[in-house]
Amino acid sequence: MTRQEIEEKVRAFLIDELEIDEEKIFDDAKLKEDMELDSLDFVDIVVIVEKNFGFKIVPEEMQDVKTLHQFCDYIEGKLNG
Repeated sequence: MTRQEIEEKVRAFLIDELEIDEEKIFDDAKLKEDMELDSLDFVDIVVIVEKNFGFKIVPEEMQDVKTLHQFCDYIEGKLNG
């Protein structure tokens, strides 16, 4: 899966399933501060990522993920690593 395909899928589920306003979704957007994701949203993200990308998020690996770009890097690394 290409980086562009990953970003498109992530953008789609943020808008469609988590109802994030499109203008809040940009590369360096902070997941908590800019997109206003809370702990319940992160639980949903774990389920959505597993469904869309076929792997489970390891919470410990997500500790340093603060921005959308880092989140896409994480997914890309899991898929291509």
